[in-house]
Amino acid sequence: MTRQSAIWLDGTPTSVLPLPDRGLDFGDGVFETLLVHQGKPLFMELHLERLAQGLRALDIPDCLNAARQQLEISAYDAGQKNWRWAVLRLTVTRRAGARGYTPSINLKPRILICVNCLDRDGGILSNGATLCVAEIRLSNQPFLALIKHLNRLEQVLAAAQAQAGGTDECIVLDQTDHLTSVVAGNLFLVHHGVLLTPKLVDCGVLGTRRRLIIEKWAPSLGINVREARLTLSDLFTADEVFYSNSLQTVRPVARLGEQCWESHSVCKALFQRYLDELV
Repeated sequence: MTRQSAIWLDGTPTSVLPLPDRGLDFGDGVFETLLVHQGKPLFMELHLERLAQGLRALDIPDCLNAARQQLEISAYDAGQKNWRWAVLRLTVTRRAGARGYTPSINLKPRILICVNCLDRDGGILSNGATLCVAEIRLSNQPFLALIKHLNRLEQVLAAAQAQAGGTDECIVLDQTDHLTSVVAGNLFLVHHGVLLTPKLVDCGVLGTRRRLIIEKWAPSLGINVREARLTLSDLFTADEVFYSNSLQTVRPVARLGEQCWESHSVCKALFQRYLDELV
């Protein structure tokens, strides 16, 4: 990221954040990370759908209309600044309340938006990533699974391990050692022409690009997609491996330990489908 950034609080530009806030105190909130292209937030409706699911799961009062309006304004502002590509983080917290864990009833949520100019071209496929396997395992919590709540300590520790080991990303497993995802994205394997992705139930996040791949992009290419319980053995025998997220769309995996992958044809074809959406 560059140092070019803008912060908005409840629709107003700001450089300070009010305290206390339950998002900071307890991780009481949800967030979305969107890619902005020439002032347009990409696949905004998918992000807002997941945001709504998170708000319902945490019983935070609905603020979807306000979030949509503020998101569009801040993204447009990035375009006016001539930021061709930008990353926008939308955070919704339960705001302040009485001391302790018990939330106040019907408190208006706080909406925080941070936009940063992206220092790379989001229209160019990233180079092949190197991976490691996280020592930490994701906790099983079906009530909080699949949404993007603010509690991300497992991801922080896994990302720190990847950084210390000099790899680009880190594969995370669940409590039964099944594949879940990478730290910041959903994992995909190609086995004999079939595209496989971990079935997410008790942990993990349902990514917007994962949804687009499963429901739209892969079917348009005639690729069969299947959600399955997968292990590291499945990964090591895969013909191709890649992961998806909102900032890179898809990124091929080149190496995990001594295992290398040179074929990235499915990943490249899916990235082209993404580029077609930008036209």
